Amino acid sequence: MVTMYDVDPQKLIKATAEKLKSFENIKEADWAKFVKTGQSKERPPMEKDWWYVRAAAILRKVAVRGPIGVSKLRILFGSKKNRGFKPEKFFKASGNHIRKILQQLEKEGLVTKKEDSQHKGRIITPKGRSLLDKIAAEIRKSKVPEKTIAKSKKSSSESKKEKTKKSEEKSTKTTKKSSTANKTKSKKKLR
Repeated sequence: MVTMYDVDPQKLIKATAEKLKSFENIKEADWAKFVKTGQSKERPPMEKDWWYVRAAAILRKVAVRGPIGVSKLRILFGSKKNRGFKPEKFFKASGNHIRKILQQLEKEGLVTKKEDSQHKGRIITPKGRSLLDKIAAEIRKSKVPEKTIAKSKKSSSESKKEKTKKSEEKSTKTTKKSSTANKTKSKKKLR
């Protein structure tokens, strides 16, 4: 069985973002096209569907790290700010859009709140986990079969061995050339 851990996260997030567009409760906010995603950013996102990409990334983070809250997600999506001559400094991401996305995912039934244990925050529901696993299975099916991947890994390891042998041969040739050059120089000095 293929899980979300078996595929590339970037491909999983892109495919999940496309799938989230079809959900009824997940919609871009009216203010989303004008707002920056954090204090460290200079401009708003350029992509038109950035809201869905961020929702897919948040869904994956909740699945991997859950229970997780808005504060930890702000840290995960934060970045360094270019402050001119001053050194760069880390700033958290904006919390409003993360909070709204979590609320939309909760309305859709993909995440839920967990408050009864020591750690509070959002966790992924079985519906959300199955959504990510189904998308991962679709991505894996569209990939090259495993046998060809294993063959290419073997061939790449063989080519690495050949490259190291060639580099060793070159290094021995250069050391021989340099030693002969040094001998001729020393003979010229003696004359």
